[in-house]
Amino acid sequence: MTSSIESEKSQGTTRRDFLKSSAMAASAAAMGAQFIEKNAYAAGSDILRVGMIGCGPRCAGAAAQALNADPGARLVAMCDILPNRIKDKREQLKKQRKDQVMVDDAHCFAGFDGYKQVIEASDVVLIANAAKFHPFHAMAALQAGKHVFVEKPHGIDPAGIKLLQRAVEVAKEKKLCLVSGLQSRYHTGYQETVKRIHNGAIGDVIAIEENFLRPPYQITQREPWMSELVWQCSTQYHFNWLSGDDVPQSLVHNLDRTSWVMHDTAPIKCHGLGGRSSMTEPIYGNVFDHHSVVYEYENGVRIYALCRTTEGCYNDASSNVLGCKGRASILNCQIWGENPWRWDGGCDPYQIEHDTLFKGIRSGEPVNNGDYMARSTMMGIMGQISCYTGEEITWERINKSDFAYAPKPEECHDDMEPPVLPEASGSYPVYKPGFTRLLEG
Repeated sequence: MTSSIESEKSQGTTRRDFLKSSAMAASAAAMGAQFIEKNAYAAGSDILRVGMIGCGPRCAGAAAQALNADPGARLVAMCDILPNRIKDKREQLKKQRKDQVMVDDAHCFAGFDGYKQVIEASDVVLIANAAKFHPFHAMAALQAGKHVFVEKPHGIDPAGIKLLQRAVEVAKEKKLCLVSGLQSRYHTGYQETVKRIHNGAIGDVIAIEENFLRPPYQITQREPWMSELVWQCSTQYHFNWLSGDDVPQSLVHNLDRTSWVMHDTAPIKCHGLGGRSSMTEPIYGNVFDHHSVVYEYENGVRIYALCRTTEGCYNDASSNVLGCKGRASILNCQIWGENPWRWDGGCDPYQIEHDTLFKGIRSGEPVNNGDYMARSTMMGIMGQISCYTGEEITWERINKSDFAYAPKPEECHDDMEPPVLPEASGSYPVYKPGFTRLLEG
């Protein structure tokens, strides 16, 4: 399949032509799978076949960490909407882990259906593509009996989280690992900080301030050969039908830490503000460039959560917990007040989550992060929908809703028209708080 990728770039072959060649390669995959299985299990159960769904930077990072976590891990299959990304990431990973990358051309799959062949060829599936597909692909892999690592967010709408919750139960029933990319839970310093908060180091929690403020994320220029669909998929973070926008996409890390501090519980309601102030050019798609969400817990504690993706502004990433006896910074692993403390250690939570995943597989004691995966992501979704609509959203209402951004993951295909198209100005229409209504009732 590499030759097909190269010919697309050097001879101007269209993506449709490439997908046709992908289909032919897929028909030959049965023979290729026999080759991989024969070689992958040459050392008995020591080999674990790893597949990538998505070939962007995050999935490539996850693949490197998976291979580093287990000397018996072998990367055997990859897929992405963009064929050139498959080739680029395969070469990158070969340079890092030459002896563990065994992806031949017949196991590089382009297009929306490539996930099927990756799942079939793998024992462990790494999912880090457009967040719209995370619960759908996780369920497919678990139903096929494969262990799963899935990046955040773990869905972009209530329908996706309901599917994820069912996938969590499938993992439990089949005794499979399901590990989340919400890596804060695997950070040793964060763990100790939250433990001390729970043990009363800052007294009762009064409020929490969460910030994720930065410039626009991963801007992708549109190449002349790209169709509207391919371009939107290549810059997925800037289209809400693919990413869910910045509250579930980015602020979800902060909200997961908030829920953790609040003893893994959910707020009862939230209200939010959001819109586009300056990032309005077509390259920024149809997402908002700023959001503010206030979450309220049953005990009266409020969470003030802010995220922004705007050039030329103050930037900050922080999780600040205010208590009656002091305050704590989770990201700095520090406490001030009556019980001052600071953690000075170091760790790589991205690596630790994969170490934990493969240890769980090898030991036969599966790891399942499903509880906080679903809750924290749903917190992001309710905040995002509040920003889009201007409505107060309750936890009860968001969990009763079946709202999904169209089209549904299973309805996406390579020849479809994207659900949002540019207006006459070239920019994309955005939701209007006070006018937009998304949830039932």
